[in-house]
Amino acid sequence: MPGLADMLAGAEPRDDGFALVIPDDWLQGRTAYGGLTSALALAAAQRIDPELAPLRSAQLAMIAPLAGRIEARARVLRRGRNATWIAAELSGEQGIGFSASFVFMRPIESALAIDEYPVPGGLVPVDAAKPVPMDHAPAFLRHHFEARFALPKASLGAADLCWWVRVRERDGLDPAVECLLCGDALPTAVLPLLSFRVPISSMHWHVNMLDPRPAPDGWWLIRSTSAFARSGGASEHILQWNAAGAPAMAGIQSVAVFG
Repeated sequence: MPGLADMLAGAEPRDDGFALVIPDDWLQGRTAYGGLTSALALAAAQRIDPELAPLRSAQLAMIAPLAGRIEARARVLRRGRNATWIAAELSGEQGIGFSASFVFMRPIESALAIDEYPVPGGLVPVDAAKPVPMDHAPAFLRHHFEARFALPKASLGAADLCWWVRVRERDGLDPAVECLLCGDALPTAVLPLLSFRVPISSMHWHVNMLDPRPAPDGWWLIRSTSAFARSGGASEHILQWNAAGAPAMAGIQSVAVFG
């Protein structure tokens, strides 16, 4: 079961990207796990220029199922003085299944400094946290991730999940790629209110990268909350910290809930 770094190392190069095969153990139902497709798109964008500035923001669209052989392509939309916009697409046998827009921006001097994403109170240390049961988990989670409950139930809201997450095969991954890969690992926060067997599908995911540097042990703290769900859709906020408590990524996701 190859990890992402192995998949990228074995990818067939193209002038504007690469081609590879997504194995079944990376699937979530009939499509590749959204964190994987997001990470593949980012990797394709990064290959355009090894001197790119850090990733600042991404808009990610899960358009159609992707599995098996896929092609990743990226192109520069604009190069500014401080920032570069890059578009990326993943295609399979049925055409485009995923598209992304990335903004890479170099750090610039600023008088403004706000950091108001503290880790949740009552956090269970990762060494004491109970493992998330994997009996009915999707293939990608069972085979490639470790997950533990990071908050006691009494500390959680109605549609509120908070896990420790770590990818098993992380050697050689770019920090931002690893951050995206892990960031979509939790199910939608409304799922426990329905049934974990209800089909779900991520549609759009917007993320702002804060400081996507993993701690040495590779654990990420991820909290997903939903304050609105109606007519088969849920709006979710997802926050991610590294194990040292540094905020790594903030995002909002639109999820289809078929039940």
